[in-house]
Amino acid sequence: MTNMRAEWLRSLTIAVTLLAGASVGQAQTVVRRDSVEAKPGPATTFTGRVTVRMLTSPTPPGQAGTALVGFSPGARSNWHTHPAGQTLYVTQGCGWTQKDGGPVARICQGDTVYVKPGVRHWHGATTMTGMSHLAISETLAGQNVTWLEPVTDAQFRGPQR
Repeated sequence: MTNMRAEWLRSLTIAVTLLAGASVGQAQTVVRRDSVEAKPGPATTFTGRVTVRMLTSPTPPGQAGTALVGFSPGARSNWHTHPAGQTLYVTQGCGWTQKDGGPVARICQGDTVYVKPGVRHWHGATTMTGMSHLAISETLAGQNVTWLEPVTDAQFRGPQR
């Protein structure tokens, strides 16, 4: 593992720990390094090759869960909504996102996307580049996402110049 990747994982672990409500250095802090397995994104909710690394689950009193999601070129999520909203932070590469009725928007490393509760949207890689993002989703009444139909190839065309 390169020093850069090790430092990135350390920073991500600290950020996730802070999001989960614990302070770094306290006894209840749990540090996990490379211990969370990346699993294939289900074909029922994604098109193309996607990996999902679940980092945290909502733990009362908090309601946020986090995942690191990687999209190969051309891969994307289905249309979906979040009852309490979602924040995405792009960690590598570039991708696209779109809310229903809006234009396709390009998102790249360092960009943050906030999707309001109930807004129908999708996100994924571009046709030529992969993309990964940290997804932070709030849970409401035990639910954090409602999956809908796949994004068609016609819908997945990227920003128009």
